[in-house]
Amino acid sequence: MNRFKASKFRHTEARLPRREAWIGGIRAGSVSSCGNHVKASCRWIAFNAEAAGVLGVVPLECEDGGKRTVSQLCCHSDVVMDFDFSPFDQLLLATGSADQTVKVWRLPESGQDMPGGAGLTLGPGGGPVDMLQFHPTADGILASGAGKQVTVWDVGRQQPLTALDSHGDQLQSLAWKRDGRLLGTSCKDKKLRIFDPRASPAASQSVPGHENNKDSRLLWMGSSDCLISVGFSQMREREVKLWDTRRFSGAMITMALDTSPGAAIPLYDADTGLLVLAGKGENLLYCFEVAPAQPALTQVTQCRTEGSTRGLAAVPRLALDVMACEVLRVLQLTDTALVPVSYLVPRKSTQEFHEDLFPDCAGTLPATGAQAWWAGDSQQVGRVSLHPARRSTETFSSPVIACTQLQAADASSTDADADRSEGSGYSSPSSLASPGSAATSLSASTGPSSGFASSPSQKSLQSILGPSSRFRHTQGRVLHRDTHLTNLRGLSLTTPGECDGFCANHQRVALPLLSAGGQIAVLELSKPGRLPDAAMPTIQNGVAVADLSWDPFDPRRLAVAGEDAKIRLWRIPEGGLRETLREPEAVLRGHTEKIYSIRFHPVASDLLVSSSYDMTVRIWELSAGREVLCLQGHTDQIFSLAWSPDGKQLATVSKDSQLRLYEPRRSPQPQQEGPGPEGGRGARLVWVCGGDYILVSGFDSRSERRILLYRAQALPEGPLSVLGLDVAPSTLLPFYDEDTGVVFLTGKGDTRVFLYEVTPEPPYFLECNSFTSSEPHKGFVFLPKTACEVREVEFARALRLGQSTLEPVAFHVPRVKKEYFQDDIYPPTRIWWEPALGGSAWLAGKDGQQRRASLRPANMTPVSEAPKEAPARKFVPASVYLEEKSDEQKKEELLSAMVARLGNRDDPLPQDSFEGVDEDEWD
Repeated sequence: MNRFKASKFRHTEARLPRREAWIGGIRAGSVSSCGNHVKASCRWIAFNAEAAGVLGVVPLECEDGGKRTVSQLCCHSDVVMDFDFSPFDQLLLATGSADQTVKVWRLPESGQDMPGGAGLTLGPGGGPVDMLQFHPTADGILASGAGKQVTVWDVGRQQPLTALDSHGDQLQSLAWKRDGRLLGTSCKDKKLRIFDPRASPAASQSVPGHENNKDSRLLWMGSSDCLISVGFSQMREREVKLWDTRRFSGAMITMALDTSPGAAIPLYDADTGLLVLAGKGENLLYCFEVAPAQPALTQVTQCRTEGSTRGLAAVPRLALDVMACEVLRVLQLTDTALVPVSYLVPRKSTQEFHEDLFPDCAGTLPATGAQAWWAGDSQQVGRVSLHPARRSTETFSSPVIACTQLQAADASSTDADADRSEGSGYSSPSSLASPGSAATSLSASTGPSSGFASSPSQKSLQSILGPSSRFRHTQGRVLHRDTHLTNLRGLSLTTPGECDGFCANHQRVALPLLSAGGQIAVLELSKPGRLPDAAMPTIQNGVAVADLSWDPFDPRRLAVAGEDAKIRLWRIPEGGLRETLREPEAVLRGHTEKIYSIRFHPVASDLLVSSSYDMTVRIWELSAGREVLCLQGHTDQIFSLAWSPDGKQLATVSKDSQLRLYEPRRSPQPQQEGPGPEGGRGARLVWVCGGDYILVSGFDSRSERRILLYRAQALPEGPLSVLGLDVAPSTLLPFYDEDTGVVFLTGKGDTRVFLYEVTPEPPYFLECNSFTSSEPHKGFVFLPKTACEVREVEFARALRLGQSTLEPVAFHVPRVKKEYFQDDIYPPTRIWWEPALGGSAWLAGKDGQQRRASLRPANMTPVSEAPKEAPARKFVPASVYLEEKSDEQKKEELLSAMVARLGNRDDPLPQDSFEGVDEDEWD
């Protein structure tokens, strides 16, 4: 800043509202795109919702102090990557999606239903539409970025005007200059480019931007020749750079922010010169004042919010509370709320308008049209006063979508339904609703997860939507603090993706530690509470841990796979570790490369299977300490392997997008191969439905997490069903409860656990209520069935690993008659702690089946044997007594009833007790 002139914004303060002022009841989506994920006009706020292809829409201001209703706008058949409001028509919204199309919508006036169909559609193009921005001076001009190309559209004619394709890699941002003449872009090839779209499709200027190719953003500083860019340095520091296009060879100024990994979202207000920065996944908002003339970048204030940032948007200046000296307002999108953060300049008087804080700003009337701008017209938008008494009330409605098209769009809602059904197989409660339906709250569940009552109308709705799960009302809850293990320190949170992060049995839990030497902490579940600050005895594995697993038939034996291609077997003393273990019980050698994962055999004792970077799967006989079988056939990294429930077969999924099925005792080569999930980011598999089907979790080519169901004996035919869930970086770890048919899915670093009942008939996946935690978990491991409290109708229990805590999470089904044993939920379960046969017998070709036992306590009666209760009558029909009485009796009873309702006629009236005046007082 100029050292001889103090800035009028130097005392600006960020004011966080009370929770009552938050816009709650939302469920924000986790879209991995370059967009801001939330935008605002003077009338509406739009944000990425949890369901793919759906935006949440909510009024900017609540009417009459009432509660704002969050509505759904079902836009696309795939994820909405970016969206933008017109700067002139406050109801005009453009959306871009991974389905390669751009759609333009006219939102309704407040209180009306969302449109059932788009006003117009642009595309499809050559790839997912990652970014959108309306032109700042001309109505009907829209720029969209997809892949390496920027397309400038004439929206009214639904035709592209030009394509700017000088980029060497994936686009990361685009921005119009405020005078509308130039367009700037940032790209993954680490370059910033300036285009004059009307002159040439080639870049007029380009310069190396940030040295790291992570997410970078570019903004124009109003109508000036200066730019702001945000990105990462070569040392992965977040940095801000100021550029002058007249001297574009290098940045005018570079300022390092911090070393946080989250991409920064920048918001710049050209009228005040204030720049707000927020990192995705963080709760800190920076505010700077930018002075390009000096040049200078001065921090004004910073504030810490309660929730982490999913997205950030600036409210238009025409919607600010100028009499409260509010110079800027941003909207922070968190997981469950929209938080408005106001930036105020303290002034002594708030009764008068401060001209110095609020210069005239751009109005809402466009300066020109699309064809006129393309022909060379560069008129500027007229400026209007923010003074409440002089503020213009004129509004503009863009002719690109005629208002009469709203009725036609509603009539074509069936076409919109068909459009959503052509997507990637995504199925969610919100996607089951018709896109033309009335506004509904995003926080309220619809579809199968919310359950249906027995009313005829809802039964007919259920017949339309299909079957629902009996576990749809499942509730997950963290148990009391007395059951937690706290003060966990030095945990290793960087275990390989093929590892669950930790492992547990019904007695104890094993946690890899961050310290050198591959240390493992072993904690007894029977001794919850806060762990001491002093060092505790551990297992000294000697090398970093790749995977670990408890022997299901020996709760004291722990198998640990190391990065040195060896498997070590450790025996825990009775009662837990009292001293550090340094010598394993046995060491298994055979693999030549690092081991991916290890799994014990489900029915035979002393058998272990392992997969390795050497592309082999080896089976070990632990009683002899030797390798007995080696399976071949893999050509790339093995992501996951799983035994069939009967232990006869073994399935694997690998990075070459292939699913393989082995019968180890018959052949070292796969018996079947089939197409697995696309992409090479990771996958997991688990056997379901009694071993007749295989469920695989993985990613598609656009990094959307999805689950696929295969028939185990028909892998070459491909998946029977594919269900898209969300976009997130971590692989979903599946756990299948064979007694209920419910699969639990969550990833390391997630806050949500998905639940689905898997059935062998269509639609295959029946959604249940999901479980959401307040903070991300580092691991989520399920305990044996016998750990469940059946008296509370608990059918699954897991351990959730946080930053420094281990919390039990119970999943139960709400039932009315909890005093009875719910035998429809608890069939006889496997006696998992007893092997059906020995490892040598299994290798010799024998098979076994584990016994089953009931979980019913001795003093509980099964609900199927509960006495049937006769339904209580709410009233006695008149026919019961009227037919037995004469007409005179009926009249007398009727008169008696009427008298009883009127009261006793012999009682004195209230006025009878009033005292009058003496007669002589009338004279």
